[in-house]
Formats: sequence, C-alpha cells, structure tokens
Amino acid sequence: MTFSPRTWVVGETVSAAIMNQEIRDQFNSMFDAWTAYTPVWSAVTTDPVLGNGTLAGRYLKVGKTCKVNLILTLGSTSTFGAGDLRLSLPFTGASIAGGCGVLTYQYSRTPSPNYVMGSGPLSSSATTTGTVWLANPGTIGDWNAWASGSPWTGAAGDILRAYGEYQTAA
Repeated sequence: MTFSPRTWVVGETVSAAIMNQEIRDQFNSMFDAWTAYTPVWSAVTTDPVLGNGTLAGRYLKVGKTCKVNLILTLGSTSTFGAGDLRLSLPFTGASIAGGCGVLTYQYSRTPSPNYVMGSGPLSSSATTTGTVWLANPGTIGDWNAWASGSPWTGAAGDILRAYGEYQTAA
C-alpha cells in the first residue's frame, strides 16, 4: 500500500533497500490485488439482520483514492430493520465540501420487475454509504431511499451490488 514519500536529506547515501521501498514498492502497490473487508449493514433507526445472507466487500487503495466493491445477497432469515439502509466503507472519507465520492448501486431479484439502478453521494468524512437512492420501478423518474419495502420488499436471493470510488481521509 502506498504511503507518504520520504523526505530526502542532502548528502544522504541512497541504498538499494531505500530505492526498493520508495520506488519499487510504491509502484507495485498500484497493481496489487484487491483487499477483502467485512462491511457492516446498518440502518438509521433499527439495524437489519443479515441472518443466513452474505455480505462481502473488497477495495483497492492507491494513495488517498479508494475503489470499493460490495455485494449483499439476502438470505431467507435476513430482515431489513427500520429506516434508510447503509453499508460501511473500508476507510473514512475525506472532509471535503460537497462530499468525497459517489457509489453506484444495482439491486436485482427474480420476479419482475427484477432490476433497478441507483446512486448515492458519499458525504464529507463518510464512514458508511449514507442514503442509497434506488430508482422506483413503478414511477419513471422517481428515486427512493433504500429501506424495508423500497424499492420492493426484499426476499431471499435478492442481490445489492455497490461500486465506485472516493477520496479517503488518510
């Protein structure tokens, strides 16, 4: 993973170890494999229960840019809780007026209508996805916050995918 560059000192003897750390390792970190993390599924009022569903996340961080990918698959014992639903991020977002990034969402299920897209800005200093906005499958141009029963009542096998990038605080 990349880190702050070294401050060089006049007259310093540059060794192979220093060059490897400052150049090779930094460059290689930009091509690393993505790192898995365990996101937390939460809600504004009452947290949902994952039950026998699955939730996985992965990220690639280069400098202060974090690319993130999340997938939530509902199980037969998953419950939605109450209030707008959120997923945790691997790193705290940067403190930037107007927010630190945007994620795109895809919610799919078996019955028809079976697929909606969504989006959600990440607020300044975000630690979670914040409000996830999904298209209303019944009203063109209407978007609703993802919550129990919105865009429809969730069922086993439903999948929410999230992906995007944001600027991290550190």
